[in-house]
Amino acid sequence: KRVAFLDLLLKAKREDSTITFNDIREEVDTFMFEGHDTTAAAASWACQLIGSHPEVQKKLHQEVDLILGESNRPLTNDDLKELKYLDLVIKETLRLFPSVPYFGRVISEDCDVGGYKVLKGETAVIVAYMIHRDEKYYPDPEKFDPDRFLPENSKDRHPYAYIPFSAGRRNCIGQRFAQMEEKVLLASILRYFEIKSVKSIDELEPVGDLILHPNNGIPIELKLR
Repeated sequence: KRVAFLDLLLKAKREDSTITFNDIREEVDTFMFEGHDTTAAAASWACQLIGSHPEVQKKLHQEVDLILGESNRPLTNDDLKELKYLDLVIKETLRLFPSVPYFGRVISEDCDVGGYKVLKGETAVIVAYMIHRDEKYYPDPEKFDPDRFLPENSKDRHPYAYIPFSAGRRNCIGQRFAQMEEKVLLASILRYFEIKSVKSIDELEPVGDLILHPNNGIPIELKLR
């Protein structure tokens, strides 16, 4: 049986008297913050990339039209499952612009990484932004190419070469919801609008704070289809 996030926190408090209600509040705040700003940033970058790659946008419009037609009915979970190319676009967007560009991990035991000795208790910073641009895993890494994530193109790729939601035991617990949320948002926009980027990707200035965002926003134009 699945348990709601808040119920898990309250259960943890009952089982561990050192957990306070303030601790629970901070966990909820973190969950809400991570689930809103990160998705907004990812969707913004996606709109920029879609709007500057007309051939990609054409494929997206064809896919959305095929599945939804001219109806105004709400999107369903089955619709989202059928939006395969949109999945590829979202993945490639998160490769180039992961919402959380870096994160830390405390080393639990001494280890050797690439010839460097890393000691237990030290903090390692994993920079997803750079890993996602490694030519070893992604030829021509600066190019926006959703087809990188077709099964035949990604089956031999190292699983940790793509970590927009981190990985392992402490990965993002909300990644499926975040991807679904972004998919609904982008599909809803593409259903009715054509996206046009006002600036080129090179004119934007990514800022690597806790969340990767452009320094002065992402201006786009929407035109009714």
